[in-house]
Amino acid sequence: MLQGNPLVPRQIFFTTGVGVHLDKLASFEMALRDARIARYNLVTISSILPPHCEFVEREEGVERLQAGEIVFCVLSKASSNEPGVHLGASVGVAVPRDRSMYGYISEHHTSGPSVDAVAEYAEDLAAQMLATALGAPFDPEVAWDERKEHWRLSGHVVESRSYAMVAEVPEQGTWATALAAAVVCG
Repeated sequence: MLQGNPLVPRQIFFTTGVGVHLDKLASFEMALRDARIARYNLVTISSILPPHCEFVEREEGVERLQAGEIVFCVLSKASSNEPGVHLGASVGVAVPRDRSMYGYISEHHTSGPSVDAVAEYAEDLAAQMLATALGAPFDPEVAWDERKEHWRLSGHVVESRSYAMVAEVPEQGTWATALAAAVVCG
């Protein structure tokens, strides 16, 4: 690991939001505002949680950033204007026991399921990516709770969690956006 490399994140926070508006882009802006990340220039990144990256609370992370800053994030968003549709967005994270190793962040967006289903899917996906990268066996036929416990006991995945948001499109002509993000802040 390169010491002091400014492009290797040292801290990260998680956030979710919902926005509703007559315009699709404005509904996304409202969701960013709800998540408290609208004032940054967001650049999406892929799924690697750097070694030794520390989790901080959203409030602490937001305080570390300034308006207009280019900020890297793993972003999940779902938008629709079909009345009654439930939109789901989630990010999941899996942390290896050995923190000198990298972990995984996943994003998932869909329509229809509950917030618990959206959250579980993203968490499961992040844990799958980490466990299989570390050489742990993977059986897609085994239930998530059983795989999670096996990976935890085997020492491959020490922690996993998810952050999810579900929104319902309220009425004809209105857009809704649900989003979830893992945001680099240091």
